[in-house]
Amino acid sequence: MKPNLTRLAGDLAGGLTAGIIALPLALAFGVASGAGALAGVYGAITLGLVAALLGGTRVQISGPTGPMTIVFASALTLLGNNLSLVMLVVLVAGLFQLLLAALRAGALVRFIPYPVISGFMTGIGGIILVLQLAPLLGHSAASAPLQALLLLPQQLQTINLQALLLGGITLLLVFLTPASISRWLPSPLIALVICTLLSLHFAMDVPVIGSLSTALPEFQLPSFALDQWTLIFTLGLTLAVLGSIDSLLTSLVADSITHTHHQPNRELMGQGLGNLLCAFIGGLPGAGATLRTVVNVKAGGNSRLSGVIHALVLLGLLLGLAPLAENIPLAVLAGILLKVGVDILDGRIFRMAKVLPRSEFAILLTVLLLTFFTDLVIAVTAGVILAMGIVTWRLAQQAQVHFDANHELPSLNRQTEGVRILHIKGPLFFGSTSHLLDRIEAVDELLDTRQIILDCRKIQLLDASALLMLDEAVAHYQQRGLNVELVVRPHLRNQLLEARLPHIHADLVFTHLDQAVQNQPT
Repeated sequence: MKPNLTRLAGDLAGGLTAGIIALPLALAFGVASGAGALAGVYGAITLGLVAALLGGTRVQISGPTGPMTIVFASALTLLGNNLSLVMLVVLVAGLFQLLLAALRAGALVRFIPYPVISGFMTGIGGIILVLQLAPLLGHSAASAPLQALLLLPQQLQTINLQALLLGGITLLLVFLTPASISRWLPSPLIALVICTLLSLHFAMDVPVIGSLSTALPEFQLPSFALDQWTLIFTLGLTLAVLGSIDSLLTSLVADSITHTHHQPNRELMGQGLGNLLCAFIGGLPGAGATLRTVVNVKAGGNSRLSGVIHALVLLGLLLGLAPLAENIPLAVLAGILLKVGVDILDGRIFRMAKVLPRSEFAILLTVLLLTFFTDLVIAVTAGVILAMGIVTWRLAQQAQVHFDANHELPSLNRQTEGVRILHIKGPLFFGSTSHLLDRIEAVDELLDTRQIILDCRKIQLLDASALLMLDEAVAHYQQRGLNVELVVRPHLRNQLLEARLPHIHADLVFTHLDQAVQNQPT
């Protein structure tokens, strides 16, 4: 274990570096959200501090992120730019995250298919890229990606060349700064300082952040509107689910580079409380931030203290540098956010497109397009439903039925004429029952069959659909004058009998195949 002083020095370095890189991002996310630059800083300080103290990942740095900012901006548009009402959405999101923590749902994030996550995050990255084109050209940002694309031809005819120049220099700096430099001095901060100084030195006529308060945020209650409660509820749930996924995926990244294990439900609790407090101070909601977390660890952060220091650094920068931040050009923030958008795009899975099953790639594209052109909730919901449908179909294809005619059992020492044993294999559940029932019922069309034995010993569990299917199969054979027995595992025999099915009785269900054959009529 590292000496205490060494660990403390690592936390100081990690927290300081993470705080410095978080400042330009917080300002940029605040502006992009429509709530103002300070909303991003307030959110980064509040969530960063609370999640560091109470969360379940020791080295995680939390704050506004690209996906959360896009959902917040959409909520602001849908609620008529009523910021107080949008803070109710943030409050609902925090409560949902606390509920998820109480229900111990933290581990469920592992069950969301990767194509759904990839398509969603790539769609979010695309939205950020499209929405930041207007500020890069010196114009006001649109509220939706489709609107931004429609306005782009007109904006290209009236470009603010000075804004474009600053944005271009920003892009060069954030993309081309060597890793050896950005490791110690983050490239977004370099671009922010250099381009802002250039703008001031040459008195460029470009849109800037504008007046910022140096005061601490004031406590305020969000507005309540019962007539829009359904929309508020849906948007809050979207923020909660997205923030939880984002945070827990970042926790997995932190685990992989620190060789530790996070506590997912505690992490949800910390994120929920942090976002809850953001709602009362006008802060932008957020989640665990992968880039800032990795920067923290690489700089030496090894405990919760690094996250606390990150929040305190932001607080100090807010109180001391707010007047200077007023002159930051919006084109510079747009350049920084374009880098964020590119980083969110999941290029890995597109490089794997040739080897991916077509169904998975179709899910990815569906979620991506729905995210970009419609609604974030619809995108994730549709992706999960499609993924579940494909899994159900694949499992159903594994279910098999084959039969043995005139089967001879060595232990009985005689031929069992007219006995057909149907071996049912694979998962027997709602997705496979209809297909299997058709095959089972077709067997009695063969000649010389007087006894049917349904061998279900390779089935581990039965859902409601499977129970009803077996009962229907037994009824089908009995109506044709055949003797029917079932052979199942002992625990499934109890389940079958306790289900009180109309055609399946104790004298028809066995746990050994030879018992069922011996039960044939003379």
